[in-house]
Amino acid sequence: MENKKIFDAKEFKNIKEIIYNSSNKYNDSTAFVIKHQEKKNVSYENISYARLLKDINKLGTALYNIGLKGKRIAIIGKNRYEWVIGHLANLLGGIVSVPLDKDLQYEELENSLIRSKADCILFDEKLVDKINEIKENNKTQIKEFICMSEIEGYKSINNLLNEGEKLLEKGNEEYVNAQIDENIMSILLFTSGTTSKSKAVMLSQRNIASNIYALQSVEDIRQTDTNIAFLPFHHIFGSTCLIMMLACGVKTTFPDGLRYIKQNLNEYKVSVFVGVPILVEAIYKTIMKEIEKQGKTNLIKTAMKISNFLLKFKIDIRRKIFKQVLTALGGELRFVITGGAPADPEILKGFNSLGVETLQGYGLSETSPVIAAENYNVKKNGSVGVPMLNDSIEIINKDEEGIGEIRVKGPNVMLGYYEMPELTEEVLKDGWFYTGDLGYIDKEGRIFITGRNKNLIVLKNGKKIFPEELETLINRLEIVEESMVFGMPNEENKDDVKLSVKIVYNKEIVKEKYGDKTKEELYEIIWEQIKELNKSFPRYKHIQYLLVSEEELIKTTTKKVKRQEEMKKILNEKK
Repeated sequence: MENKKIFDAKEFKNIKEIIYNSSNKYNDSTAFVIKHQEKKNVSYENISYARLLKDINKLGTALYNIGLKGKRIAIIGKNRYEWVIGHLANLLGGIVSVPLDKDLQYEELENSLIRSKADCILFDEKLVDKINEIKENNKTQIKEFICMSEIEGYKSINNLLNEGEKLLEKGNEEYVNAQIDENIMSILLFTSGTTSKSKAVMLSQRNIASNIYALQSVEDIRQTDTNIAFLPFHHIFGSTCLIMMLACGVKTTFPDGLRYIKQNLNEYKVSVFVGVPILVEAIYKTIMKEIEKQGKTNLIKTAMKISNFLLKFKIDIRRKIFKQVLTALGGELRFVITGGAPADPEILKGFNSLGVETLQGYGLSETSPVIAAENYNVKKNGSVGVPMLNDSIEIINKDEEGIGEIRVKGPNVMLGYYEMPELTEEVLKDGWFYTGDLGYIDKEGRIFITGRNKNLIVLKNGKKIFPEELETLINRLEIVEESMVFGMPNEENKDDVKLSVKIVYNKEIVKEKYGDKTKEELYEIIWEQIKELNKSFPRYKHIQYLLVSEEELIKTTTKKVKRQEEMKKILNEKK
């Protein structure tokens, strides 16, 4: 089975063609909604597709005018309109865009700016202290510092928009007429750094444009949709989805933060969003908690069984019978795509049972990012779907169960790692990108991810354990907020490891269900639940050692656990 074209989509060579096409096609439609809040006064500003292009051209013209043509501009800050026009002004003018994580520590930020050879930084005002320090230390080659808001001592986007407008009025069209080479590096993207040194991925506009075309061809994104930009734009999944939404004529809104998910879904009547599993799971758990409070858990579960049975006969009554549940999320939510980490199949199944089409995709920063995805024609619980229509995927070095490393070939595969030729040669061979992920393909051609090669736990007897598989099951325990399964060095047998788990418990659930328990009592409660779970695993997969904590696991900003850092912490605490 392969991903065949389902929806009409036009393929473009570069991002400039995509944005110009959308500006023409969706001219007066709203591209972005900006929320302005002063104390209790809230107002909303709608930015049309026509204005978006004008703003990009104004900003780009001003950037050219201050000597940034052909240079590199780093962008750092939360998801907001100024981030969007900064990134797009770079791409539409052939300037290399360097998106950076706003949560980087000072040393990492400075190091990223040095490594990327950025000439300018466009920053959020909340980061001004770090920027002042970077300016003062003068270790980078940054000549221009531009703030997303107006603050003293710095150029602002607003100033540049005004300057660019005047230059355009005088007939300065150098930026507007810029020719794009879609095959050269256009985005320099630092990976989330779950390993010690983050790699800088070089992506071209062809990489991104080809992936947007593949996504548009199979996913049901409509011009009438309202999207909420939860995924951080500095992550390739976030920025590619941003441009995909623009390619489809969608209205995009910005969230106020994770705590306000429910409020924002209601406020903007969100119909579609792309998120990492932790976010999708948080929304689902919120719904189920509300249902439990109302004492309707059994009623809803029975209704789910009935509606799923009727679906087999093409009778879909989900959105009617679960109207009350969906109203709590704004009433319009119809489509969710999740990726970036493995999602719990039970939660995806639950969302689909409520009438919210919830699909899983798979990809990496190095593949711009999506290489496989489900769509409403191709769905199977636990699968990440089939290859995108312009990608080839193979499983190599298979074991006896057909599990091996996933490799991919296609127009979305990166140019390489910046200034890391040896590392590039390790993962790019004859046009194939070796992902380092392990998985298998079933008889129907659907892809299943079993885990990361580097996370694989191999026991002395040769048995292999995928920690992600066990974590999914452990995380279903009500008391568990999150978990990490790992091999603890075995003091009695140096050649072997003891299968272990670190559990972060949910403080609210503990308080609600167990009251004021001591740490020792809480440990015993969790250990009993793990022992019960062990009964459902083969003996070699039994958890033998438990750590309990209320402190969140160390993560990247895309919510992936930094396993190596967690392991260091665990071993240090054990000494």
